This record gives sequence, structure tokens and C-alpha cells, in this order.
Amino acid sequence: MYLQVSFYLKNKEEYVSDILSAQLADLGFESFVNTDEGLEAYVPARVFSQNRLKMLVRDFEFSELLFKITEIEDRNWNEEWEKHYFEPILIDNKCVIHSSFHKNIPQAEFDIVINPKMAFGTGHHETTSLMISQILETDLRGKTVLDMGCGTSVLAILAKMCGATNVTAIDIDNWCVENSLENISLNKTEGIEVLLGGAELLAGRHFDVIFANINRNILLADMEKYVACLTKNGELYMSGFYSEDITVIEEKATSLGMKLVDFQEKNNWVAVRIEPKKIPL
Repeated sequence: MYLQVSFYLKNKEEYVSDILSAQLADLGFESFVNTDEGLEAYVPARVFSQNRLKMLVRDFEFSELLFKITEIEDRNWNEEWEKHYFEPILIDNKCVIHSSFHKNIPQAEFDIVINPKMAFGTGHHETTSLMISQILETDLRGKTVLDMGCGTSVLAILAKMCGATNVTAIDIDNWCVENSLENISLNKTEGIEVLLGGAELLAGRHFDVIFANINRNILLADMEKYVACLTKNGELYMSGFYSEDITVIEEKATSLGMKLVDFQEKNNWVAVRIEPKKIPL
């Protein structure tokens, strides 16, 4: 079961809801929807702590916060998104993401069908679109790819469409695993392995390219495990944090023998590319 926490923000500037979303992600919240009043956030009931939420609200510096907690049972999330939120999105004029209920879909080289449930990875959030852009610019032909924190598995699906031979998608939430399997079937991208769990599943595995779109704290905590399973000339792409977090991300990467090669930014959200340091001959 999930809980919906509705936040009423006195300061409705977009950056305020972005900061609140990032801080809530550290408390286990998984999905966020901006509303006229502020923000709706969704968290599995099993990981929710009302005391931690109250501390966040008490210490939040950017706006006065009021909130309401509602229990939600399983529902038709496709219908909810059709009614309220999810519209087709075209990224870099190469990739269109839409649901099975959409009509008048833009034409693109890569056409991905996503029927989101609680996993709201539809490409609309800046971090998802940034990572999709990175995939579109990367030669994945014949590569082994990991989609870490896969959500709907939209990144894994696109990687497979772009020629990756072996793709693994991992998420800690069963909703995401179930939805990933559904979306993989919808797109006829067989050969994507979907696993329930976290970075502990990476032991003994090796990947040429890793895409991890999660949040800053988890990325910092698990980066060593990502690096350990990269092949010799592997690439690590990460998103889910702000431009001001680049320094701490780069410091962690450097401590692991990696270097930050490039980054892209969209509305203060960032995606970075990290590679092994080249050792002079």
C-alpha cells in the first residue's frame, strides 16, 4: 500500500517544489506530481516515518509547509495519468514516449510505449529526459547496460532499442518491477532482465554502461558498487541531483579513480558522465 502526502506550499515557485521533492526522496518517497496547491508525493507505507516527515517540514527553509496524509489502495494508474498528467513527449526529435491510450503521437525514430502505474518514469521529469538524451548520444551497440533505479524501465527499453545486447533493470520497489515487465512486453524489447533489489545485486556483474537516475544520497552511497562492476573502459551516467551537487559527486568519483567527463543541465537538474581515469603509458 502507498501513502499520498499532499503538501500545501505558501511559496509556489517551481524551485521550491523541486527542493522539497529531492528532500522527500531521501525519506523514501518515490513519485511526485506538482499541483496548483503545491506537491503530491507518494511513499510506500512500509518505509514511511511520520516523525522524519515532521522534522523535514519543521526544518524546511524555503516555504511554510502544510501537509495531509491519505492512504491509497491499488487503482487504475493509467486512467489517472490519462485524466490528469501524462501527455506524449518528444525528446531531441528522436524519441517519443507515450501511453497506449494516446492519439496523434509525433513520429520519431524511437517510439516507446509506457503505461505508468506508481512508477512515474514517463520522460517528463528533467532527470529522465536528460538521461534519455545521453542514451541517444551514446553508441550502445553490442554493449551490456544497467538501468539502476529503473522505475518504468524507459531507459532500459531505449537502450535495447539502441542496440544494447544485454540490459539489466533494477529497482527496490515491486511496483516498478511489475510495471517494467509490462512496459518491456508492450515495446517487444525482450531480453531485458528485471530484478527487485538494490546495489547489493551488482556483486559479480559487469556492465559497459550504467545509467543511474536516483538521488544524490543514494548515488553517493552506491557509487563504489557501480564503479566496481564497470568494465575497463566503461561509462557511468548519473542523474537525480542539482547543479550545486556536481562538486560532491565529482569528489566521490575522483576518490574511486574516476573522472567527471561531461554534464548536461536542465532547469538546474543535472546528468553527468563519468569514466575511468586514463593512466599515462
